[in-house]
Amino acid sequence: MHERQLEILRAIVDEYVATEEPVGSKAIAERHGLGVSPATIRNEMALLEDAGLITQPHTSAGRIPTNQGYRIFVDRLAQIKPLSPGERRAIESFMSGAHSPDEIAQRTVRLLAQITHQVAIVQIPDQERVVLSGTANLARSHHDSASDLGSILEALEEQVVLLKLLSDAGTSINVKIGAEQTTANLQSTSIVSMGAGAGAIGILGPTRMDYSGSMGAVHAVARYIGQYFESESL
Repeated sequence: MHERQLEILRAIVDEYVATEEPVGSKAIAERHGLGVSPATIRNEMALLEDAGLITQPHTSAGRIPTNQGYRIFVDRLAQIKPLSPGERRAIESFMSGAHSPDEIAQRTVRLLAQITHQVAIVQIPDQERVVLSGTANLARSHHDSASDLGSILEALEEQVVLLKLLSDAGTSINVKIGAEQTTANLQSTSIVSMGAGAGAIGILGPTRMDYSGSMGAVHAVARYIGQYFESESL
């Protein structure tokens, strides 16, 4: 893909995440300053659709990203958003009273769920146990059938599933999108994870998530609590 197509894909992802509505060429032309006409954007969108990166839902004139489109966005376009000074102060304040790995994990999942509006997951160091928070966020953001949501929530009740979600967490951000996940009930979701000292953290949400913001939050919180986990393991 050439640069213009990548910029149009970026615009479609950004617009769809923000509005939850299919994105048309006119909206891209008006709001993203690409310097080309809606007709040119439509031509490029047709090529992106042929490549399987965007799709047309039902009879809408707009397009939405496919999982493959999100993958290209994460690999080539997403930039980790730094947390604001206020968010960083909130982390420091929220974590300052924690004194054990279990308490750190409990505070972390609540904080991360609040920051990202997704499901937050933390594996406690040296334990085959994971804690999570924010399942109500998933209920609010998941627009598929109630049975699909029920199967996701059921999967999240299993410790073995939660451990598997964080099994690829390492020293850098790891993102699995849709069918890249091995648990069938979770293939309408994405997971963003990273190691945190001897533990690991992640967030799980719909494939239509703010990847840049989610990656930034996971990265910052993982580095911060990793210091706690490392000091507790000494």
